[in-house]
Amino acid sequence: MQPEIICFGEPLMEFNQAEDGDRYLAGHGGDTSNCAIAAARQGARVGYLTALGTDDFGQSFLDLWAREGVDHSQVLRTAEAQTGIYFVSHGQAGHSFSYRRAGSAASRITPEEVPEDYIAGAKVLHVSGISQAISDSACDAVFHAMGIARENGVKVSYDPNLRLQLWPLDRARAVIHGAMASCHIALPGLEDARILTGLEAPEAIADFYLGLGSEIVVLTLGPEGAFVATGGERRLIAGRKVAAVDATAAGDTFDGAFLAEYLRGADPFRAAAYANAAAALSTQGYGAVAPMPARLQVMAFLEQAPP
Repeated sequence: MQPEIICFGEPLMEFNQAEDGDRYLAGHGGDTSNCAIAAARQGARVGYLTALGTDDFGQSFLDLWAREGVDHSQVLRTAEAQTGIYFVSHGQAGHSFSYRRAGSAASRITPEEVPEDYIAGAKVLHVSGISQAISDSACDAVFHAMGIARENGVKVSYDPNLRLQLWPLDRARAVIHGAMASCHIALPGLEDARILTGLEAPEAIADFYLGLGSEIVVLTLGPEGAFVATGGERRLIAGRKVAAVDATAAGDTFDGAFLAEYLRGADPFRAAAYANAAAALSTQGYGAVAPMPARLQVMAFLEQAPP
């Protein structure tokens, strides 16, 4: 069955520091893969685009997506490059990341390898700044995919997910702003947006991205919720309070839940309120994928817990 949401980027095998601090537990990560799984757990039809090594980590992702109901029929495999990995460590300042992804299979993908018909049949294409930062060819492939989407009436969703370990700020700003000018749904985080735009206030940041051409701007504010703006309305959507232990992939969970709920017919404000709840629930466990809630959990939380 044709997916309604297609996510494109780099999956990463995750090793997350355990509570005892002495062990790292294997899991799965990568922002757009996380988004795909979060959306699938909300009941959306989701597909994923990337390239994987023929290593065990690559097979682990294929197995994961099969379990989660994420279509991976267009995923490429290569014996010439590995699947990337990263480590998550926890301290008083929060979580920190260490990456081993240089030359990964996903970073070698080219525009010619992007499946046009697959994207053209979707409703939303979701990509990120990380999808573009990992290499020049991946950057070009993402722009090509966005062009296919726009030519075929497919909405483009974009999360800057700024990672200055991957590229210098000037290049990141130029590429991300160029991509934001071609997206319909902008999903920036507040900290990233402040660095990229030089603006402080959520209202000013929303105006900036609307001015670039986005139809919907959803500025995520962490535990404080989200600021949602369209051409005709803007609202602060309050966050949901939980006893958080690990915020890894909370933003990705928000993105996937927002897109799934938006495609169900919710307006951007109701979709953001739903995504706030999903993201909050995802912080109650360790790792990127394991704590992501399913739709029934989110609905129960919304009924029981006031904002």
